[in-house]
Amino acid sequence: MTAAVFFGCTFIAFGPAVSLFLFTIAREPLRVIFLIAGAFFWLVSLLLASLVWFISVQISNKESASQQKGLLIFGVVLSVLLQETFRFAYYKLLKKANEGLLALSQEETMPISIRQLAYVSGLGFGFMSGAFSVVNILADSVGPGTVGIHGDSQHYFLSSAFMTMAIILLHMFWGIIFFDGCEKQRWLAVAAVVATHLLVSSLTFQNPQYVSSLVPTYIVMFFMGIWAFYTAGGSLRNLKLCLTCKDKDFLLANHRPR
Repeated sequence: MTAAVFFGCTFIAFGPAVSLFLFTIAREPLRVIFLIAGAFFWLVSLLLASLVWFISVQISNKESASQQKGLLIFGVVLSVLLQETFRFAYYKLLKKANEGLLALSQEETMPISIRQLAYVSGLGFGFMSGAFSVVNILADSVGPGTVGIHGDSQHYFLSSAFMTMAIILLHMFWGIIFFDGCEKQRWLAVAAVVATHLLVSSLTFQNPQYVSSLVPTYIVMFFMGIWAFYTAGGSLRNLKLCLTCKDKDFLLANHRPR
């Protein structure tokens, strides 16, 4: 039973993201490099947030429950703000790198478009975020112990897997919208990314009432997915052509930079 829980939750959490990686990124070395770099930037942001939070906890009154709860909220907000700050820093770095690649290239177009960079870096952020969100939980799923034996929810692992999947996909959508907002100086779009990121992170405080956190998170993911789809140049027409395999150029694997 524990093996079924472990592999089932892993498939739910990382299945869509791994599929996207295999079909759209794995065969392109340049995209793989940018994805790994994006994951590294997210990791650095987490390291800085963890360091600040650890120091804050050490100098605070550990016997005060209200103060510790306030520090937890502070840590979440700080982590989100640092993640988005590093997303912006990564955008600026990619712009410089793309200009350098264009200068070295003999072609007139960039080796990889901003839209592709946004997608790849967002997925890199999502992969690393998902790994830190669910790896320890998956390790606990193999035992010893039984979830819910003291009256807690029986759906702890399943809920965590679905939340991780949503966070990974949201990072991909946020990356597309954020990069487009920076590229076109649409700062309201950038602010919307930061605000929804804060909202989704704050919803986790509703746990173990998982319905109160999962349902709003998936609603946010749905609307951000639609926004990202149209931001990336999608439309109902080319979606229909893609699904019916009549427009192969719409697929990212065959998409030419513009």
